[in-house]
This record gives sequence, structure tokens and C-alpha cells, in this order.
Amino acid sequence: MTKLFNKKSETEKRRLLRNNMPPAEWILWKKINNKQLSGYKFRRQYSIKQFVIDFYCPELKLAIEIDGDSHIDAMEYDNNRQKYIESFGIKFLRFTNLEIYENLDKVVEEIKKCL
Repeated sequence: MTKLFNKKSETEKRRLLRNNMPPAEWILWKKINNKQLSGYKFRRQYSIKQFVIDFYCPELKLAIEIDGDSHIDAMEYDNNRQKYIESFGIKFLRFTNLEIYENLDKVVEEIKKCL
């Protein structure tokens, strides 16, 4: 399985995404990094094959995606990508930028329910 997770060939893509995170991702990252949620470690920009997940908790096999405006036109692609990733037993949570900006506490509570 390790040949599918965080492949070396995807390192530069992950680094670029980490260094250019949208504001909504930064806001959530500040709430979930450093084991702030019940002691669980989240990683940002974690890859599975060629797909990069915004945030991932390996211990729980939990992926968190923050969907911005660019995802509106890519719903079919996102759904197929999500189904592929879920085929590895990974649970998905999706939130919009607007949810992060307007109700961050509710988003954090939703994540905590999965912990």
C-alpha cells in the first residue's frame, strides 16, 4: 500500500500546495494541527496515488477536503476522485470555504464527531 500513499513522484506537487494554501485551508489548519483535536495528528496535502487530499488523519483514515469556487465546475471529477480514495477505506468530510469563514466552530464540531 505504501506505493500509493505520499509517493515520491508527488512530493513537489504536495510542497507547492502546502506553500500556497488558500485562506480557508489555513484557517482550518490552525484548528487541527499539532494534535489539537483529541490528540489526533493531521497531515496537510497528503497524497493517495496522484490525488492530493487537503488534510488527512492516517490513524483514523479520515480525509478532509475544503471546496472553493474552483470545485463548482469539477463536481463529477471530485466525486470520482472521492470514490477512488474511499475504496481504500478512507472516510471523507467535505466543507466549503464559506462554511469555514462563517461557521468554523460547527466545522470543527463535525470533525470531532468523526474522532
